[in-house]
Amino acid sequence: QVQLVESGGGSVQAGGSLRLSCAASGYTDSINCMGWFRQAPGKEREVVANIYTDAGVTYYVDSVKGRFTISQDNPNDTVYLQMNSLKPEDTAMYYCAAGDTLCFFGDSRRPPMYNYWGQGTQVTVSS
Repeated sequence: QVQLVESGGGSVQAGGSLRLSCAASGYTDSINCMGWFRQAPGKEREVVANIYTDAGVTYYVDSVKGRFTISQDNPNDTVYLQMNSLKPEDTAMYYCAAGDTLCFFGDSRRPPMYNYWGQGTQVTVSS
């Protein structure tokens, strides 16, 4: 089992920055992918960014490219999401996710490919 704990959410004005952290514990050797997803009220959960933990290969949804950066601190089993130039449309609950086999061989942009989820952290961007 893997446990994920997110932190770093909050409220900012448009153009501001936040950094989300996701600390993994437990059987972290099994993790091949980690991702950040978000879900706004009335909308489906969508991928924001993900990373293959061994190779460091990353993916970003088009709406955040150039503004968000996903990174990892392997010795401490922590993944970060640096969010700059935030926009009101970035407002959502942000979730950290970790996956082992499915995300590695399947479509890592899809939530069902991930085995473990954090509790979520709210990001609110005001105009």
